[in-house]
Amino acid sequence: MDFILPIERHSKIHRYKYLVLYYALREAIHDGILTVGTRLPSTRELAALYGLSRGSVSQAYDMLHGDGYVYAEMGSGTYVSDVIPRSTQQLHEGSTIELSAWGGIVTELPRLEQRWCSSDNLISFCDTGPSLELFPLAEWKSAIAAAVREELDSSSLALEDAAGDIELREAIAAHLRHSRGIAADAEQICLFNGSMQALVLLAQLLLGPGQPAVLENPCYTGISRAVAACGARTIAAEVDGDGIVPRDWDARLLFVTPGRQYPTGAVLSPARRRELLAWAARRNAVIIEDDYDSEFRFAGRPLEPLKALDREERVVYVGSFSKTMFAALRIGYAVLPPSLVEPMARAKALYEPVSPARLEQRALARFMRRGEYARHLRRMRRYYGERHEWLCTSMHEYAGALFDLQPSDAGLHVYARWCGTAEDYELFRSAVFTDGVHFRDASIYHLSAGAPAACFCFARLDHKRIREGIQRMADVWKVVLSGRR
Repeated sequence: MDFILPIERHSKIHRYKYLVLYYALREAIHDGILTVGTRLPSTRELAALYGLSRGSVSQAYDMLHGDGYVYAEMGSGTYVSDVIPRSTQQLHEGSTIELSAWGGIVTELPRLEQRWCSSDNLISFCDTGPSLELFPLAEWKSAIAAAVREELDSSSLALEDAAGDIELREAIAAHLRHSRGIAADAEQICLFNGSMQALVLLAQLLLGPGQPAVLENPCYTGISRAVAACGARTIAAEVDGDGIVPRDWDARLLFVTPGRQYPTGAVLSPARRRELLAWAARRNAVIIEDDYDSEFRFAGRPLEPLKALDREERVVYVGSFSKTMFAALRIGYAVLPPSLVEPMARAKALYEPVSPARLEQRALARFMRRGEYARHLRRMRRYYGERHEWLCTSMHEYAGALFDLQPSDAGLHVYARWCGTAEDYELFRSAVFTDGVHFRDASIYHLSAGAPAACFCFARLDHKRIREGIQRMADVWKVVLSGRR
């Protein structure tokens, strides 16, 4: 097949292969090499032609679709759009400002996942945020009002350090002792503007250019971006049904999600938890434990976090309130080993000499002390458990031949492996997307090529929308198969 693109020119500029392909295709469209209505090769064909992974081709196509350069036609393929956007260079003519090495790395990072606009016909399984249907709004308003009154009566909120409000840190320490078995002092806890800020700052503190870091494969894109931004080298660790597979990695930093592996949902076995701690002791390494949503365990007793088993102070425990409360509440935290408390305080003070969202921090402390947070978690565990069961039941009933669901008893999404071929998966994904049912393609989480899979988030969908979305997926696939015949 003849399909010539200016790959070589862009491979000298861009670090990531999917960006090389994206800019080469965009240039070919602007230069008229790919004219309006031209059908682009399938992801399999283009990947084979240029020696790329299908995930890289899919990501490039998704970016072109999001920017308006191409459109997908159900059961047919991807075509060049008849409305070509002006390029960034055309929109911003002028001199090019030279970036630092760090600036160049950050510019080359993969784009954040797109959030699609809602419509009456759209059913999206992409939204990872928590449901607000049962949120105790009156109690939260009361806590906010109390924090405002306290601020008006004193200047105590403005005088705290970069680590955050001490009352909230004390409330978090008490919560972790009771619910997670972690014996942490408030002085070991640092608050952040979301858990992502904690992950980035930890990577900057513990990694230098070219140094290795072990990441689960697949893993949360925020972690891979944080490591890449430091110029560090990634060691991809295998994941199976029991979580990460321990090895004697030649590294001194490991990012792991033992409570509920992201995105597969696998729970790390007790034996493997002990192996990871033994590896850290042997290698004088640090383990960063991202406990992003295991608070919502609706079946069985949760296993102890790595931090609760840590006797040598090698584990950093990272948590967040964005999933347990509401997405706009950008408060995350880390429980630090004593030797990292002062370095982190100094590093965070470079960005934020005074911790932001002080009213929200004080309100959340009051909300937790009153017991409202614990009651809210208990209520939402039942709520999400019902939706999880409904999603799994509907998938088995209508789409059991399409997806194999990964067993899970916690969290706000389900990981599902595609039962067919990779080519069929791309065809299905394009057709369903066009029909108005969106889900997350799990290839974005893979550090290397992996089997086709998807993530279905259910927290913000009611029973009717969950079932309707799955029925529509099954119906679309029937249409695709009928068209083939």
